[in-house]
Amino acid sequence: MSTTAIALSTLVQPIQPAPRLWMPEQVLFTPAALEEPWGQQILSRVQALGLPIEKLLRNRLVGLRGDSERETYDISKRTLAIVTAPPSNFKLSPIPPSADWQFHLAEGCPAHCEYCYLAGSLQGPPVIRAYANMPQILAGLGAYEQSGQATSFEVSCYTDPLGIEHLTGSLAECIRYFGTREAGYLRWVSKFDGVDQLLDIPHNGRTRCRFSVNAAPISKRFEGGTATVPQRLQALRKLALPRSRGGGGYPVGLVIAPIMAMEDWQDHYSQLFDSISAALDFDCDLTFELITHRFTPGSKEVLTGWYPYSQLDMDESNRSVKRNKFGGLKYVYDTDTMKSLRRFFETEINKRFPQAKLLYWT
Repeated sequence: MSTTAIALSTLVQPIQPAPRLWMPEQVLFTPAALEEPWGQQILSRVQALGLPIEKLLRNRLVGLRGDSERETYDISKRTLAIVTAPPSNFKLSPIPPSADWQFHLAEGCPAHCEYCYLAGSLQGPPVIRAYANMPQILAGLGAYEQSGQATSFEVSCYTDPLGIEHLTGSLAECIRYFGTREAGYLRWVSKFDGVDQLLDIPHNGRTRCRFSVNAAPISKRFEGGTATVPQRLQALRKLALPRSRGGGGYPVGLVIAPIMAMEDWQDHYSQLFDSISAALDFDCDLTFELITHRFTPGSKEVLTGWYPYSQLDMDESNRSVKRNKFGGLKYVYDTDTMKSLRRFFETEINKRFPQAKLLYWT
């Protein structure tokens, strides 16, 4: 290759698409949120983006309901509300198998996943609520750490923290906080890809960044409003690359969910693993979490209201019933299907990523 050709090849770099950023059509601030320094910081961010802002007179969210569940959903999903977390949020709950404890910097998600796990879990319209008293929540986490023993904290149970990070800055603040801890470490997962602002944070290996991915027929059909799976994998690559190579040097992970036994599922998931292998073609601290598709009667009812024309398979006659200790039930794949799925995924991961840890299958 000539010197000219080499010079040209170094100049011609693949064009990276801009990250997928959710921009709400209205941002509501409660009076209590505006009294918080972190609420003022969020206000400055939102103002800089030129988004419509309404400062409420009371600490209540009203006017978000439409004439139907779908209309209420549409209004809520276009709204960011900055509020204060209630006292109940300061008392943490365990969240196995994902982590020892869960805490929340927000509730509600800007994505439009037609299998949404939040359906039926949160009360009221699915507006995205970010917490202005987030620093106080962080200050209380130390009481849950066990001295001399690693304690994990999941922050993605009720939101996609990366999906609203450009609006709040709260995920970065969480990463900084855990970078100073000796026992606690942070876990978050996302379907968005705006990670550049996280690369230089002093995380000290105390945060594991994970991305939820799926086979192309599922991600393209059922995951509206999110970054594409190739974009997510490139974001994961950025976070996992060592600092010496321009990356973040983070521990990383992949959550493959919800795994669906669709037609030709082995071929589709093999192609997903090919993409993962191409994105992570270097040694890194990598974990996998595998979650099969399931639904409850309550979540099916909510999802049907949100997505009345969805093609998502929620036919109870094709599923087995699984009950929890409180009498609740969910519909899961039958035993033979589950065994077949699990055998395939565990084989592929062991073959392609022998150094990775498979944390759980459910």
